[in-house]
Amino acid sequence: MKASGARIMVELIEREGVRIVSGIPGGSNLPLYDALYGSGIKHVLARHEQGAGFIAQGMARSTGKPGVCIATSGPGATNLLTAIADAKLDSVPIIAITGQVSCALLGTDAFQEVDTYGMTLPLVKHSYLVRSARDLLSVVPEAFHLAVSGRPGPVLIDFPKDVQLEAIEFESWPEPSRAADPAVPDPLAIEAAAAMVAAAERPFLYFGGGVMASEAGTELARLSREESIPAAATLMGLGCMPPEHPLYLGMIGMHGSLAVNALAEEADLIIAVGARFDDRATGDVRRFARGARVLHIDADAAEINKIRAADLGIRADARLALAALLDLLPAARSAPGASTAPARARWAARAASLIASSSLAQPPSEAHPRALVRSIARAAGAGAIVSTDVGQHQMWAAQAYPVARPRSFLSSGGLGTMGFGLPAAIGAALANPGRRAVCITGDGSLLMNVQELATLAELGLDVTVIVFDNGHLGLVRQQQELFYGARYSASRFESRIDFAAIARGFGIEAERVEAGPLASAAIDRAVGGRGPRFLAIEVRPEDNVLPMVPPGGANIDAIAEDA
Repeated sequence: MKASGARIMVELIEREGVRIVSGIPGGSNLPLYDALYGSGIKHVLARHEQGAGFIAQGMARSTGKPGVCIATSGPGATNLLTAIADAKLDSVPIIAITGQVSCALLGTDAFQEVDTYGMTLPLVKHSYLVRSARDLLSVVPEAFHLAVSGRPGPVLIDFPKDVQLEAIEFESWPEPSRAADPAVPDPLAIEAAAAMVAAAERPFLYFGGGVMASEAGTELARLSREESIPAAATLMGLGCMPPEHPLYLGMIGMHGSLAVNALAEEADLIIAVGARFDDRATGDVRRFARGARVLHIDADAAEINKIRAADLGIRADARLALAALLDLLPAARSAPGASTAPARARWAARAASLIASSSLAQPPSEAHPRALVRSIARAAGAGAIVSTDVGQHQMWAAQAYPVARPRSFLSSGGLGTMGFGLPAAIGAALANPGRRAVCITGDGSLLMNVQELATLAELGLDVTVIVFDNGHLGLVRQQQELFYGARYSASRFESRIDFAAIARGFGIEAERVEAGPLASAAIDRAVGGRGPRFLAIEVRPEDNVLPMVPPGGANIDAIAEDA
């Protein structure tokens, strides 16, 4: 058979199960777009390449399958870099396909030429510069394989225009990719881990996105329940344990509850699963759980001992490791040196007592943003997919939204990218027809990618955008208040925007309301029904997201809500 490079690319990604791609055409990828015409792949025209990248992320984060985004060379590729870096830091599998100038022009500073391959090397699991259409037959399946194998992440394929046009003859299509088998834990290491867990009197489960990636939520919840171990999530781990689990504590770290951070400090064993001891979760890691031993389970060997030394590190898939650990724990509990049932019961009771007295149990008033988040959760129901942008609203959502299902809370964690929420919600809605996506955003974040409202209106998706409008870069203003002597520099928007009017200008049903008694009914209207909806809620600029660990401080130094 004979086909051009562009046609081969389209056929290969379709064979990988891709049905939707997002992107923007340009001179260097027009042959690829010509091949998409009439194919079985639906193309979503984003309004900015960063938006295209986050649409792909929304699809990937909500399904676990690779999302695909397309950009042209030069500014198209550079606009995509932030979304690629975001995917790398949060371990999200996306395939970014960028057009490039023809091979003969590489290195000549041709029109819209940048070294996309070189720029993306630190940001991806792998980067390809394809110089032959024939190479696509191996490159594309390998790219999809790499994106989902081990620790997931982004892969880039830089695709010169002449290679897109090159026609080759070949005998057959390659087999679609498959993920590598998950890493199996060392049996001796699991035996040692079982002894550590059984011996601990005050064990503490600290879990992150690796549990989500390996679909280990069932095993995690069972370990917590059977061993009476309190458990806390990072931002990336929200949704792995059901909120009604009696020993699930919520989020740990900078904006976690005082109770969670206090329990971690009291623990004698930290069981870290699919988490990397990042500063937002641990604060000053030198003062994090200082009296505890550490058992660290992670699919990425590079994360073990990178930030916090582990007494025992196990490089393995989280689900396989937890299942093996659960098999050995009954025997380990009856061995000499194991902790007693009363000791574990006292520890579980201590956790329950602290959580019951947590300042996060009830919001201060019905106008407080945490109360608004709870109203959104009530209106949206357990089946909704929630995305957030980055800032105060993100942390209020993480504190108060009862995330009931895995892959239903999408947020930019490692890179903290404002502008993530709206396009991610679009991607989630595309990949999950029949489920409403709700984007909780702030006025500062929304403006970063507000143009994607046009994409949303065009697609007519079941997406609700709710903006907490306080006229500020809220988390910047908060830090200036708390740590910079209330010297507010460039954190207030002097010009207030009617966001509802803007949304209506894009063709989306919208309204505006003040936080307070009328907000709940407005939220019901915004989340109910079909199609795109938009709600701007005016919130008080003086509301701070607390508790908060001071930058560089330890978790136990958190500023309390009544401070």
